[in-house]
Amino acid sequence: MRCRIASAFLRRGALLFLALAVIAAPPALGQAAENIRISGYLQASPLLISTEQPEPIGQQNWTEYRLQSRLNVSWFATPELTFNWQMRTRVFAGDLVREFPEYVESIDTDDGLVDLSWMVTEHNDWLLHHIPDRLYAQWNRGDWDVRIGRQRVNWGVNMITNPNDIFNIYSFYDFDYPERPGSDAIRIQRHLGFASRFEVVVSPARDSRDSVAAALYGFHMNGYDVQLISGYYRDRFTVGAGWAGDFRGVGVKGETMFYNDINSQDDTRETNFIVATSLEYMFENSLFGIVEILYNREGGRDEFTLVGEQLTPDNPSFSTYQATTQLRYPIHPLLDGSVAVVWYPDERATFISPQLTWSVTQDVDFKVLGQFFAGRDDSVFGNAGNLLAASLTYNF
Repeated sequence: MRCRIASAFLRRGALLFLALAVIAAPPALGQAAENIRISGYLQASPLLISTEQPEPIGQQNWTEYRLQSRLNVSWFATPELTFNWQMRTRVFAGDLVREFPEYVESIDTDDGLVDLSWMVTEHNDWLLHHIPDRLYAQWNRGDWDVRIGRQRVNWGVNMITNPNDIFNIYSFYDFDYPERPGSDAIRIQRHLGFASRFEVVVSPARDSRDSVAAALYGFHMNGYDVQLISGYYRDRFTVGAGWAGDFRGVGVKGETMFYNDINSQDDTRETNFIVATSLEYMFENSLFGIVEILYNREGGRDEFTLVGEQLTPDNPSFSTYQATTQLRYPIHPLLDGSVAVVWYPDERATFISPQLTWSVTQDVDFKVLGQFFAGRDDSVFGNAGNLLAASLTYNF
């Protein structure tokens, strides 16, 4: 009962704060106090989704329109204590809201200890949703760093797939969430010297079996940054490692995790081993390339949907094997292009995502991207669908 009251209070407080901040943003930005920082962006995005579903749905095209506001507020209360509040307020309108109730339910979710997800208003074909994804206090003194609250625990090393991110993994397919999700946690870091640190993180859950707690020890050895991880993940024991270094100008990175059930889950889960390793290289013409190979013993799904699909740290891919290539190139000082190709050999399927980003002005960006799946009819990606999206973003 107390948790629900606190959740409702924080949700309403967040919206009130957002409204006041939007009203006060222009003068606040121009005459901000030294100990307060405000930033964020406004983004408008139309989407076109095409997919072929079993009858009676068949071939369908859906349109959606998104309007997103992000507000980041940092208060430097003292030289050692900082409070951070970052929030997303989004409008969804179109076919998906009108025709798929499960899609609306996937938006109005919050797996944190306190449910801060707030469906402000919902209508037949549009809705307004608000959620804070960062809400924490940070204390720094000397070699100590302590954070309490909703935060991002970034343990990942690779740029595409991050098995080491056991607290708040993100999806490579989530194209409009560059900040990535956070988790409700207590994080204690102790810096031990050059590239060496020890961390302990505890993320409690409403059901204690779904809690996550782990320790990380990071150090530098023979030109490589190495991290060792061990802990508890949702009733599973987990241990793993990550590494990053340079070999003759080529960036070499990798992450691995092992999971084993503490209590039997009536054969619904298996012991799992995950490893993802990548190479990165910057060519003389400024072309930047990444190649990543992933093995996920427990990987694979019975079905896949293009929007709203969730990944978990103990099963971070839609297939057992996955090979990814990503290329980025500055076509012009104001225009960047990239393309990502993912091959799922055990599914005999491919994912292709081209993207162009144009810096219209110093504060305005325009982006267009596509997400296309090609696979056998009996593949999990056979009717995954294709997506075209554009976005216009104003940063402040």
